[in-house]
Amino acid sequence: MSPKRRWSVNLKLQDNDVGYTTLQKMPSICDMRLVQSIEKEMEAKSGYSVKDDSTGSNSISAAENKQAMAIRARKQSKAMSIAISPGKQIAMNGFMLWMSGKHLNIFSISITTMAIMNPVKGILSVPNAFRSCEDPDGKVDLTSSKALFLLMNLAWLGVGLYKMATMKLLPLTSADWEGSVVWKHVMETSSIPP
Repeated sequence: MSPKRRWSVNLKLQDNDVGYTTLQKMPSICDMRLVQSIEKEMEAKSGYSVKDDSTGSNSISAAENKQAMAIRARKQSKAMSIAISPGKQIAMNGFMLWMSGKHLNIFSISITTMAIMNPVKGILSVPNAFRSCEDPDGKVDLTSSKALFLLMNLAWLGVGLYKMATMKLLPLTSADWEGSVVWKHVMETSSIPP
């Protein structure tokens, strides 16, 4: 066995360590909190506790109930990951839009078109995007996931529209609407300047 080195540190916390109680009070990981909240909600609705030890025929139904709750929790976490996926693409597409510049060329036009069309396609495909997460009993709530998905796609669309505005492709100034201005017809003309 090698001798203990002076610079080595033991990272395993013991009960008497300074931060042990603080770490024990910290909340669990994000996905586990979601699973635990869904389990508590299901316990409240069905009257069944996941931590109960049942025997006999009740243990079979309890195991099935626990398995159904776990499947619903997985579907809920999958729906949230689908809802957040457009947000992961916003930063990448924003960087690509920045790199394409403000001038009109084939690269900047194709990147800007992609930044407009992909969120529109995502908004129109909301029911299809969450079809794999739907529960036949309707016990998986997808409204918050769908709302977050729409919000992320609208933010992504806003980035694309901002890029179009910086490229002067959106009619935002009064000069862009000059063609629709009705001009007065001059009845008389004079060669004398005013």
